[in-house]
Amino acid sequence: MNVGSEISVYGTLDAARQQINGMKVIQQDLGASFDSVYPATKEVKQATIKKLVRAAFDEYEGVIPEVLPQDLLTKYRLESFHDMIQNVHFPKSPHDADVAYRTAKFMEFFLFSMRIQELKQTHRKPNDASVIKYNEEMVNEFISKLPFNLTGSQSKVAKEILKDLDSPYAMNRLLQGDVGSGKTVVAALAILATVSAGKQAVIMAPTEILAEQHAENLANLFAGFNINIALLTGATSAAARRNMLPNIENGEIDLVVGTHALFQDAVHYHNLTLAVIDEQHRFGVNQRQLMRQKGTGTNILAMTATPIPRTLAITMYGDMDVSIIDQMPNGRKPVKTTWISSAKTNSALAFLKKQLLAGKQAYVVTPLIEESEAVDMKNAVAIFERFQSIFEPEFKVGLLHGRMTNDEKNQAMGDFSNKQFAVLVATTVIEVGVDVKNANTMVIFDADHFGLSQLHQLRGRVGRSSDQAYCILIADPKNENGKKRMQIVSESSDGFYLSQKDLELRGQGDITGKQQSGTPDFKVADPVEDLNILTVANQEAQRITSESNWQRKPENVQLAKYLKMNQPIFTD
Repeated sequence: MNVGSEISVYGTLDAARQQINGMKVIQQDLGASFDSVYPATKEVKQATIKKLVRAAFDEYEGVIPEVLPQDLLTKYRLESFHDMIQNVHFPKSPHDADVAYRTAKFMEFFLFSMRIQELKQTHRKPNDASVIKYNEEMVNEFISKLPFNLTGSQSKVAKEILKDLDSPYAMNRLLQGDVGSGKTVVAALAILATVSAGKQAVIMAPTEILAEQHAENLANLFAGFNINIALLTGATSAAARRNMLPNIENGEIDLVVGTHALFQDAVHYHNLTLAVIDEQHRFGVNQRQLMRQKGTGTNILAMTATPIPRTLAITMYGDMDVSIIDQMPNGRKPVKTTWISSAKTNSALAFLKKQLLAGKQAYVVTPLIEESEAVDMKNAVAIFERFQSIFEPEFKVGLLHGRMTNDEKNQAMGDFSNKQFAVLVATTVIEVGVDVKNANTMVIFDADHFGLSQLHQLRGRVGRSSDQAYCILIADPKNENGKKRMQIVSESSDGFYLSQKDLELRGQGDITGKQQSGTPDFKVADPVEDLNILTVANQEAQRITSESNWQRKPENVQLAKYLKMNQPIFTD
């Protein structure tokens, strides 16, 4: 081995002794032969695995099918399936290894995207029950009576949705929009169009607080349009349910706003044709499917205020059409965000008092409810008591956390909304909650314990009016990653940018929770690091499947055959 040679070293790290056990050095000079590294154990050695892989390849290399169409191999300088497998395991040069891994990544993403597109086409079967022949005059009248002008982005998205509704193919659309971008008005437009055609609609929210907010906001928006609205949640009394359910079933109620209660067995609809699902990432696939099954040809409009990076949009929601509202309403000012250390907490309290004296309200957020011996974080109960001692009786302080009953939560949120409290100390249950336009300040303790996207969602609770709003992050991050997150969220108010940075810093699994999200577990490719390959592979899959009878074209026969086998490309 020569001085200046590039080498690879592998083995098991013993952090306590600061040494690598079972270390092996592989020289990587150009032209030198490579050794592949496999996940060996004490029982199964590297040499054994290598011998078995070699034997398997020698035995079956003659029957390895070609999967990728030739035009893709040529266009992106990829190699055949056979050569890719050979050079992943037995490369003769760095170039051979690089091309093989680039091909493997493209193939994994491409075949995944092909299956997603096939799934999308399966769902897109014509169904006359999905068609909503809405009243254009009523829709235009609704738009003209709004107390504000729709942004260009809202108008564009509204047209996409209305086009879907007037189509024989059931809508399956994801509406993304940053906090405060005006998604609810667009959803109201879709609901009004549905009702104008004599059909029923529902809007499903993850919490009773949010459902009540929607019911109130939509009642105001639909004033003068003779739309009957009902609110159905777990808190709805038995007597109210008995009166409501027959009117839902006979069609007297046009719009039902609620929570999971909307798809219970006892709830029957007259002609449900549109289901709007708010904060859809909080509902599982089965729950959305249950809502869809409540009607025949139900159009689905899923909304989220959590900006989704392209990586997750492609891998998690590739079977949905995506609309994005990327403009904020006129006059809305970005929230001014500042990061300070806990040593400067008193300066934050002084600023907060100044805002309260000006007649404004504030949220104070903390990660925990009660003290934890394992984690040294500020907690809601302790902060609540501290703030009471500082601000009362001049400014009343309220408390809101996840262990309270629904009635207690609603009471606390209602009291804050009605200005009974000047300060609301809360855990993240206020991440999605009622809009309190008078609240212009948020203080977040131990902010480094939240992800970027969650911090962005939290500060979206303020800045809901034309007044300047403020968010103060109090944090003493222990590492560079934590410091970087605090700097990023302080400098940017772009939710899509923050969600992408969150993905890069924390990883896909940490953000989505793989058990919950259904995020695919790729074996070779990394959706974050290899985003460009993922994007191109997805575009090519869309192009191929958009052609009629694409499976019968000679260049796609092997691809279609491989997909029909419905096997993963790479396995553990």
